[in-house]
Amino acid sequence: MAADTPPAVEIRGLRKVFGAGHTRVEALAGVDLDIAPARFVAVMGASGSGKSTLLHLVAGLDRPDGGTIHVAGQDILALDDDDVTLLRRRRMGLVFQAFNLLDALTAEENVSLPLVVDGIPDAEATRRAAEALARVGLARRGKHLPREMSGGEQQRVAIARALVIEPVLLLADEPTGNLDTHNGEAVIQLLRHLVAEGQTILMVTHNPAHAAMADRIVTLRDGQVVDDRLLAGGSPLPIVGRSEAL
Repeated sequence: MAADTPPAVEIRGLRKVFGAGHTRVEALAGVDLDIAPARFVAVMGASGSGKSTLLHLVAGLDRPDGGTIHVAGQDILALDDDDVTLLRRRRMGLVFQAFNLLDALTAEENVSLPLVVDGIPDAEATRRAAEALARVGLARRGKHLPREMSGGEQQRVAIARALVIEPVLLLADEPTGNLDTHNGEAVIQLLRHLVAEGQTILMVTHNPAHAAMADRIVTLRDGQVVDDRLLAGGSPLPIVGRSEAL
């Protein structure tokens, strides 16, 4: 990352505590992390290390007990709940282990839904949904229902839905967790391709082979960054304290 290029994500002193007394758990204990634009960062760690908590806080799905989070220069902790929802709807794409598609809607309708909810005219929303499906290799599957698609295809529909808003940041929480080996590898290859196109991605994963496709691997242990490793082609940052065959 060039010296004059601001990070896509800037996190300082992030803390999150669950419970109290003898049930108190410090899920995050002062995490500092910068993510450069157009980079793919994988977060790893044992169960309970704070991986998903970190991602949920960046997405504004929960509030921390301390620290700051800036996404594209926006201090998300200075926003009220309504403004955080708008920021997430318009600037951040979310992909989870569960596909979270609406069974009664076609792939195209599922992908266009965030735009429709945001007041985009139906014709424009449909056009953008078709473009997003083409980006993930599903140009010919837009009229199909989720039940008519494989698990890998459903996850690519979910990725297209995240991309349709043209997010500054794509957040992926175990995106291959419900997929077999072949489809999981295809999804990771797709994410890698999106980064080459300029998308910034923060992904939580337990799979070392999938993490190895990122530019960096950040490892958490007991709520702290214990390793921040640059992979080939990545951009060094210090620890601060598509085809149809896809």
